[in-house]
Amino acid sequence: MTTAGDAVAGVGVEPGARRVPVSRAYRFEVVKLVSQWRIRLLMLACWTVPGLFVAAVAQQGTLPSDTLFGRWMHATGWAGPLVVLGFSGSWALPLLTSVVAGDVFAAEDRLGTWRHLLVAVRSPRRIFVAKALASGTVIVLLVAGLVASSTVGGLAAVGNRPLVGVDGHLLPPSDAAGNVLLAWGCALAPTLALAAIGLLGSVLLGRSPMGLLVPALAAVAMQLAQMLPLPVALRLALPGYAFVSWNGLFAGPVRLDELLIAVAVSLVWVVVATAAAYLLFVRRDFTNGSEDGVGRRALALGVLPLAGLLALTFGAVAVATPSTGSGISQAKVQRSVAAVFAHLYRLQTEQLHRPAVTEAQLRVTAACDRSDGQVDPVGPGNDWRCVVTWHLPGTAAPGTAIYQLDVASDGRLMADGDGPKEVNGYFLVHTPTGDAPNPLWQFDGQVELLSSSNIASSTISSSTKG
Repeated sequence: MTTAGDAVAGVGVEPGARRVPVSRAYRFEVVKLVSQWRIRLLMLACWTVPGLFVAAVAQQGTLPSDTLFGRWMHATGWAGPLVVLGFSGSWALPLLTSVVAGDVFAAEDRLGTWRHLLVAVRSPRRIFVAKALASGTVIVLLVAGLVASSTVGGLAAVGNRPLVGVDGHLLPPSDAAGNVLLAWGCALAPTLALAAIGLLGSVLLGRSPMGLLVPALAAVAMQLAQMLPLPVALRLALPGYAFVSWNGLFAGPVRLDELLIAVAVSLVWVVVATAAAYLLFVRRDFTNGSEDGVGRRALALGVLPLAGLLALTFGAVAVATPSTGSGISQAKVQRSVAAVFAHLYRLQTEQLHRPAVTEAQLRVTAACDRSDGQVDPVGPGNDWRCVVTWHLPGTAAPGTAIYQLDVASDGRLMADGDGPKEVNGYFLVHTPTGDAPNPLWQFDGQVELLSSSNIASSTISSSTKG
């Protein structure tokens, strides 16, 4: 097998010649990437389009309520960057990694410039490091543009106001700002995992432009997998789950278990995929013009390590986490619905200028089932139904409200009010200052997929079905 040193010597470079420092090669690769028209276009789009989009949507009467935090874009400027984050995790970030990292090696094959690059840098190892670092730098700049633009657009259009979390509690603007930045920082881990997969695809497929599709196809595959009723351990073992689990930052108290596992898994994928790409690249025979890295070792060093990593992380997460099955149970749904309702009921009380109440005084409970009790109350589905009960101080008769629920496989629930009208049956409430959006009409929630030790001690209780 031809070694990296033999390959360098074979292109006319003395083995003992002084090699170019990685820092200089890195700067050269960054300039090469930024000089491409498509990278410049992406940079311009990332730093302008999200802000314009958020500002425009915030002025519309119809909001993207099917997106987490979309229904709050009229209420606070901090909802905008979270809506953009949800969209970016599904579409924008995979596209960015495909364009930047998916073609960084293949472009040299198509242009036939490896010989010149090796003569200039004198080390395949340094070339790989420089290209990997340059790709990561450009991707980080693009992500920073998405964050900055969407945040500025949201704050300019709506203002620096409190944000309603996934469990209905209010986050002060300072806490919302910190959590938004932290959520985007956590989403950077799966983005870099897709970039590492893109590097591997670019090395494996050589001059073929199909390397551009590898990160995007990987992202689509992971999105489809997340829509299936997978076991919790397998869901967490996929590197793309960090695009979803950041919502735990906006719960009270903050839920970090799923997020930390997802980020750790993503970082492991970054290391393994990058290492596989590196081993393939430095073992390549650069003296053969027809050699572009595709062969038997592509399967051995490219695909099999990732398949083994998925199996290994699945086993490790299964052992480390106590949850089994889909992680969605009746008790968890009831607890989530009751918690969100209690927080939003207080918000509605404030809107209507009624006497303030606390969650402890309300004593909210929820009784949820599926298909009127004909289906076991576990797992995702759009046939969940909940009856929420609460108590007001000084009132003997409890209040009740009905919700139809759509619980997704990733734990997100969307509740649609089904009466009574004065509580949750209409999208507006009549306040002393005029009509205002009814926070109890429709709301989002998040079911914690991992088992929690405090479920048994939760104050949420189940009432008799009927």
